[in-house]
Amino acid sequence: MAFNFIDLFCGLGGFRLAFEKVGGKCVFSSDIDLHVQKTYEMNFGELPHGDITKIEAKEIPDHDILCAGFPCQPFSTAGKRLGFEDARGTLFFDVVRIIKEKKPKAFILENVKGLTNHDDGNTLKAILDIIDDLDYDCKFDVLNAKNYNVPQNRERWYCIGIRKDYGVDISDFSFPEHEELTTKLSDIIEKNIDTTDYIVSEACGRNIKTFVEKKNINVQPSTLAYDIRPSRCHFVTGDISNCLTAKMGTGGSNVAVVIAQNRKLTERECLRLMGFPDEYKIGKGYQAYKQIGNSVVVPVICRLAEELVSLCDFE
Repeated sequence: MAFNFIDLFCGLGGFRLAFEKVGGKCVFSSDIDLHVQKTYEMNFGELPHGDITKIEAKEIPDHDILCAGFPCQPFSTAGKRLGFEDARGTLFFDVVRIIKEKKPKAFILENVKGLTNHDDGNTLKAILDIIDDLDYDCKFDVLNAKNYNVPQNRERWYCIGIRKDYGVDISDFSFPEHEELTTKLSDIIEKNIDTTDYIVSEACGRNIKTFVEKKNINVQPSTLAYDIRPSRCHFVTGDISNCLTAKMGTGGSNVAVVIAQNRKLTERECLRLMGFPDEYKIGKGYQAYKQIGNSVVVPVICRLAEELVSLCDFE
């Protein structure tokens, strides 16, 4: 089933991987981060466009589906004056103006779970009212990656929209049922790697040891330490990792540590915890960690893409 889609705030291209898998063709991508652009080009053979705020909506190719994991910025007027204008000054406005101009048949949005209760729910209400004003029906839910065979405790808000005049009932869209977790954290952590670039600092090692003893942690091969500070340290003692965040790109002790090996998770291991295939290419270091922490979880998007495309007839 052939259809076109665009990849806004494209990041590592998780949306693209998912929608290409179900027969889609990406006709436009955009991301302001130059490091992200290089990673995207390395994997998809094209350099994304830059700052979406500087791109006229009419210049974007026609498309059937708009994909956007838009950054969650403060909605300064959300909840005060509901409607289309409430989105001005945020990057969500750029999603809105593109939808208004290009009128895709459907869209899929992703954001943090906190969007659902930001400003006592007024932000979400503003978004839903704007979507309605654009003549789209929508359906949203919060899904956790760990329920879709990705061993990471990562909750995100997903919103599916379908144009009201398209003739498809949004109520027929079903968010995916939970799946058995057959891929475990212990399956992802490598046993024999060159740890040269990943060994933790002496200070970090001391902090981990202090809290391992203080909390009486039974360290196993897949036990992780994260949010490591002199005053605190959290642990993953089961087979599901903590939520990977963009803070991994700020340096310090923000990348989870495999305690038994005294080293940080590698970029490849983090990619696996986001459901990316092993052939996906990425650099090393904090810029790579930041990109991973900002990404969508590919298998979750795959489930949503499959359902959306099966519901809509793009012929």
